[in-house]
Amino acid sequence: MMKMLLGCSLCLLLLLSCLSDLAEGRTLHLDSCTVTVHTHELRKYYSAIRSNAIEGDKEIGVKLLDRSLMKDVQEGQTCCFLHLVLRFYVERVFSNYASSQPQHQRSSSALANAFVSIRREIHKCHCHCGEETQRTIDSLHAEFIKLHINQAAQKAVGELDTVLEWLEGLEQKTHT
Repeated sequence: MMKMLLGCSLCLLLLLSCLSDLAEGRTLHLDSCTVTVHTHELRKYYSAIRSNAIEGDKEIGVKLLDRSLMKDVQEGQTCCFLHLVLRFYVERVFSNYASSQPQHQRSSSALANAFVSIRREIHKCHCHCGEETQRTIDSLHAEFIKLHINQAAQKAVGELDTVLEWLEGLEQKTHT
């Protein structure tokens, strides 16, 4: 009986340990700055709206966020790039993204709030932005404004996978 109780207690501790890892954010080292990001939470909220955003994207031939943009972030520009991408999503995308489904509205609001929190942390870092990084973000804005605002927001939400994959890659670099 004692061994069974001990075994159950160990399993419970292991389960709680795994759950606490999910609940806590990961510290990302961005150049000379550190921020806490809950990528698992971002993924959860995004997965609730992803299919709706992708299905509603009528501009198939247009790409706002290419994976190469994320890969080509120059050394020392990660903090700045993330700051500018978050600003783009908070100010341009989420404020213009609309869904008729209440669950999607809650999830997009939760994503926007999470981005605001990360952005607030990054703002304390005083990231230095190079010309190349600014040009990259300017080209993102230029492609965005070529589309009707609601359609552009829909596309940008559908392409959030690219941002989340990049963040998860940063997380892996930080922890290896």
